[in-house]
Amino acid sequence: MEHYRTSAHTRFDLKYHFVWITKYRKAILGGAVGLRLRELVVEVCQTNDVEILPGHISKDHVHLFVSVPPHLAPSKLMQYIKGKTSRKLAMEFKHIQKAFWGRHIWARGYFVASSGNVTDEVIREYIRLQETDEPADGGANFRVVDE
Repeated sequence: MEHYRTSAHTRFDLKYHFVWITKYRKAILGGAVGLRLRELVVEVCQTNDVEILPGHISKDHVHLFVSVPPHLAPSKLMQYIKGKTSRKLAMEFKHIQKAFWGRHIWARGYFVASSGNVTDEVIREYIRLQETDEPADGGANFRVVDE
């Protein structure tokens, strides 16, 4: 229970692994650009109460493993990170503006996978053990307990 985070009315442990790449897989994230990217990602995460677990910036892609509060969708977090970093890096590094016309340095999509301490099977078994009577309709794997 010590790994759970707490907000006003919620205890949570939502972790996501994100991977996103530069447009055309151009290797531009080394040196000063990579350092500035790290600063910007940290800034966005702190603003949104996102805890960065490990992360790694390669020359053409980024891996980020984060703990995210439940009110923040993974897609929204990626929108914030990719939007702010793309705009700021293009403004601050002129060679990036020349390499990427259209002001977009990131490819359109991204990869995301959730992570947790228990497997789907453990959760299914826990729910199954809550009520031993099988539903009469043989049905939808969703039980209602009569009080």
